[in-house]
Amino acid sequence: MSSSQFFIVWRASARPAIATAATLFALAIVGGCGGDANSTSSDVSLAPGSARVTRVVDGDTIVVDLAGHNEKVRLLGIDTPETKSPTKPVQCFGKEAAHHTAELLAKGTIVRLERDIEERDAYGRLLAYVYRSSDSLFVNLELAQLGFASLLTYEPNVAHAGEFTAAVDAARSRGDGLWGQCGGPGQPAR
Repeated sequence: MSSSQFFIVWRASARPAIATAATLFALAIVGGCGGDANSTSSDVSLAPGSARVTRVVDGDTIVVDLAGHNEKVRLLGIDTPETKSPTKPVQCFGKEAAHHTAELLAKGTIVRLERDIEERDAYGRLLAYVYRSSDSLFVNLELAQLGFASLLTYEPNVAHAGEFTAAVDAARSRGDGLWGQCGGPGQPAR
């Protein structure tokens, strides 16, 4: 597996020197790599940092085809109610959140993945801000704005923390989604 298969846009953040060095390093690697013999023809048309959605796992986790390899992607900055946790029951508004994510990111949808500081979580999932390529919809933020997700930020991945905080606060004050239906996150399904 070549390193170009995991090239994801690196978001410049509070650490510009590190981000700049990492970006230059990644570009040097990608620029120095020829085509990957394992890439499928459908991957050829995708821009660097882009992937094709293969399925939605739940409201905040998707699977994408990234350069011919399936990768689980955890949407950064948000948390939707659980539907598939082996240690937690299905939570109130979890099925609705998963359904809405599936509507936003139907199978075959091209997305742009943008990293923050850390590449993966403790479960090996890629951590990313997800943008729908067709219209640049910021999926993570959309879920927060409409009340499908609560805030979940972990240092050092906080590039959009202010936007997510404002979106969640607004959804909560309007009583949208899980705030109106469940009284907030973490409630068991009714």
